[in-house]
Amino acid sequence: MVVRVRFAPSPTGKLHLGSIRTALFNFVFAKNQKGVFILRIEDTDKERSKKEFVDDIIESLKWLNLNPDEGPIFQSERVEIYRKVIEELIEKGKAYRCFCTKEELELKRQIQITKGEPPRYDGTCSQLSKEEVNEKLSKGIPYVIRLKVPEQVLVFKDFLRGDIKFDLRLIGDFIVAKSETEPLFHLATPVDDYYQGITHVIRGAEHIPNTPKQILIFKAMNWKIPIYAHIPLILGEGGGKLSKRHGAKSVLEYRKEGYLPGAIINFLILLGWHPKGDREVISMEEIIKEFNLEDVEKRPAIFNVKKLVWLNKVYLKRLSSKDVENIISTDPYLEDLKIYLDEEKYNKEKIYKIIELGKERANTLREIFETVKFFYQDFDYPKELLIWKDYTFDQIRNSLIHVKSAIENIPEEKFNYEYIKQVLDSLSEDKGYVYWPLRVALTGLEASPPPIDIILILGKEKSLKLIEKAIEKLS
Repeated sequence: MVVRVRFAPSPTGKLHLGSIRTALFNFVFAKNQKGVFILRIEDTDKERSKKEFVDDIIESLKWLNLNPDEGPIFQSERVEIYRKVIEELIEKGKAYRCFCTKEELELKRQIQITKGEPPRYDGTCSQLSKEEVNEKLSKGIPYVIRLKVPEQVLVFKDFLRGDIKFDLRLIGDFIVAKSETEPLFHLATPVDDYYQGITHVIRGAEHIPNTPKQILIFKAMNWKIPIYAHIPLILGEGGGKLSKRHGAKSVLEYRKEGYLPGAIINFLILLGWHPKGDREVISMEEIIKEFNLEDVEKRPAIFNVKKLVWLNKVYLKRLSSKDVENIISTDPYLEDLKIYLDEEKYNKEKIYKIIELGKERANTLREIFETVKFFYQDFDYPKELLIWKDYTFDQIRNSLIHVKSAIENIPEEKFNYEYIKQVLDSLSEDKGYVYWPLRVALTGLEASPPPIDIILILGKEKSLKLIEKAIEKLS
């Protein structure tokens, strides 16, 4: 058997991490089994489906290198297939047209609730004769199509969770289409799964209640039922429903913030599966090699944004300055960062050095330049920031005067890290007295890369001007 799996999002909103995790588990399982990964766009909801969301889905998968082997396949282009299935179901007596009005259905529902019964359709229209149906059709009375549901207990085997039982009497004859050319989710999905040869349906646990309805379509058509595997829910920290306040955003929002695709993949795969040895950092190649669907957990996974930030920092540190330059230069979502690569202000060597310094404190690509903005723009700061420990303004001013004089007197041929450090270290036994006000003068910050590294990038002239500005603040 060739494994065939699918990722089937609806283009009704931007693709979020919960959805992309489903895509990832399907992709990894397919690659591990040397199978086929299909992208299906479930766009039967004409009102809510938008092209911009289709583009978002495709771009998100492309960015994360979760490229489908087949697709995208659009349900909106497969209406004729659904129509034939609906007609066959009606012909076989497995489905029927229901002409009940909303008011009639609501009245039935209220009566059932009053009696303490579960609200469900009572099958009134399933008793209509062919003549009665044709008469209503000739009068143009609106209808929907319902599947006949047997009053029994349905048991299906979930690959991860074992046997799951559903009492079909609680479901009733449910609607599968608004008309012969307007299928709903519970019909279009199993029809596509059959015709696309899907062997394994891997999706979130929130779809468990949908599964018996879709299995009923397979049974009604006498089709082979695929293997179902429902991966764990993702909860926010504290156990509640995952939302933006937990840090959950769309995939491309993370891209724009400067997260790396490898870190996102690494983070998502750990939300329900762990490699042997419980390693936290794992590449896509290792995931594909080691992944086993049987090892996927059943209990809900917790979305820990701090872990995502930590993983991104790990992946960021692995990048060379040239790697960072290449990513920023080619990614339209990071277009605004290209100004930091402009060689009019600094040469390539210095730009690479700035990136290296920025990476030390950065969690994302965007933060690299947040921490070294002083290289690119004017800044100001309160003079109090220059003070080290209990020293007075005059003492700090004297320190800066000595530092300025020392740097001025360094000849060009000796203007290197070792010699500058040697000169500055000789000014005082209290290194903070020398380096703290120098750091603030050069950056306007309490925390920054080492001052000597900054001097070498800024150059002697620019560094002396900044030190002079600090001395004037203290005058």
